[in-house]
Order: sequence, then C-alpha cells, then structure tokens
Amino acid sequence: MIEVKELVKEYGDFRAVDGITFSVEKGEILGFLGPNGAGKTTTMRILTCFFPPTGGTAKVSGFDCFTESLEVRKRIGYLPESVPLYLDMKVKDYLEFAAALKGVESGEVDRKVARVMGECGIEHMAGRLIKELSKGYRQRVGLAQALVNDPEVLILDEPTIGLDPRQIIEIRKLIKELAGRRTVILSTHILPEVSMVCKRVIIINKGRLVAVDTPDNLTARVQGAGRVALGVRGPAEAIKERLETIRGVKKVVIDGRRDDGTMGLSVEFEKGVDPRPEIPEAIVGSGWDLLEMKTQELSLEDIFIRLITREEGMVQ
Repeated sequence: MIEVKELVKEYGDFRAVDGITFSVEKGEILGFLGPNGAGKTTTMRILTCFFPPTGGTAKVSGFDCFTESLEVRKRIGYLPESVPLYLDMKVKDYLEFAAALKGVESGEVDRKVARVMGECGIEHMAGRLIKELSKGYRQRVGLAQALVNDPEVLILDEPTIGLDPRQIIEIRKLIKELAGRRTVILSTHILPEVSMVCKRVIIINKGRLVAVDTPDNLTARVQGAGRVALGVRGPAEAIKERLETIRGVKKVVIDGRRDDGTMGLSVEFEKGVDPRPEIPEAIVGSGWDLLEMKTQELSLEDIFIRLITREEGMVQ
C-alpha cells in the first residue's frame, strides 16, 4: 500500500531525511516514532504530496507521490499536528467544504459528512462555529475532515494532542477500528499510545532509519539480559551482596524504600542464564523476607530511548 525507497529530503546543506526505506501493508496501523527534528513530519509531508523528495521514491497504492500526486491525494486523508481549520465556519459547513475539495460526489456529501461526524463524536457540534470549540473538539473536526473522502490511507500526526483522557481513549478506539479497512500511519510522542494501537513500529533519528519491527521483537533485540524486581524486608546492602554471589546475576540495584516499608531491588542477569529459582532461596535462607518478585519488561519508552542513544553513540 505504501512503498518508500531510499527517500532523501534536503534543505540546502541540511539533510532532513537520509535514505530511509520502509513499506506499510494494506490495513496495517504503523507507529512512526522519533525525537523532535528526526524527520517524521518531513516524511509524512512527502507522502501527502506537500512537497517532492530530493531523492528516492515514495508511492501510495502504486502511484508516485511526485509524478502522480493527484492520484495519491484522492486516496489519502491527512491530519497534521496543527489542524488547518476555518474558524469562522460552522462544523458541518466546513466538513461539506472539505468533502467538495476532496472530490466527493455532491449526492454523497451529506451522507459522508454525517458518517464522519458520528464516528468522531461531533454530531451535536454540527451547527457550532469552529472558533467556539475546545481544542479537543477542534482536533476531532480535523480527524473528521481527514476521513470525509473515505480514504484508503490515513496519515495522522499527533492525533490525540490536546484531548482529555476520555477523548484520547475514544480516538484510540476509533483508530483501532480503522485497522483492516484503511492503512494508517500514526506519528506520536505518546509511546503508550503506540503500544495500544500499532502492531509495527518505525523509529527514525536525525533523518535515518533506526528500527522497523514489532514492539515485542524490538524488546527482544534491546532487552539483552533479563531483569526481576524484588520487594524485600531486611538490610538492603547485605541482600545486595548476597544476590551478587548467585551465578548468572550481572547487576543488583537498590531502588529505595517503598511506601509499604519494604526495600525495592532490581536484579539483572546475564543473557541465557535464569537465576530466578535461586533468588528466593538466597533471601529466605539468609533469614530475610521476600515479599515480591516479578519480571521486569522494557516499556516502549525504554526501547525508544535505548535505540536512539545507541544510534547517537551513547550506548555501546
């Protein structure tokens, strides 16, 4: 559905996108991640035909984003981070205007506008001026305009920014419901959002591709050693020294005293070695109380930070 090959975008001497290659399958929701200035928005603007690349190619549904831009625009919906709204128009009028601009047949406009207002939860705002809406409702209007032409591909740049927690949940649900019916690229700084919505993730940094994989596979690549979190009652330093004598234990970190009075410790062990069966015996056998032991998994945020810092040469 989307094919990007060796994509380059330069502004004078500055290379914002540096030879990235990736593809997105039909019906897939892809998370697009990177720090500020990584090249995410530039890539999305090329895909949405805002401007051409300096080198490489980008195609949507087999059509080139530069040489066949009109065909591409018929097939995409785009929600930029700063939603372009006409504040003095009423919500319904604006969506009808957007539908006409996108080539929706006149006989279908009313039906499609009613559908997207229902999907985005703004039916009761149809007669309101956009300038009277909260930031959250303006975001919903922006999403509705992206959907009004029933596009095959939906490109969303920070779609939940400015929404309250309930609205965020509703928009996430809507995006998940689009899976299978539309191909979605979701750019966001809210990493848990990617975990909840996307099956695959692209991470870029300084215009270069850092990783393309599922969150689970990225965890396996970055995790390296296993980790467990412990809650114990006893002398922290003595417990730390005892745990460090167990074969396969790589590092023990004292996390500090918890609200319930127990001491938290984090135990990291070498790859391919599992000392977990010996940890309870070591603690209890020494006369201390083991009140909690659970496996620690890297969050998507941990993975993101490790990959980015590794790319920048800060982590070996």
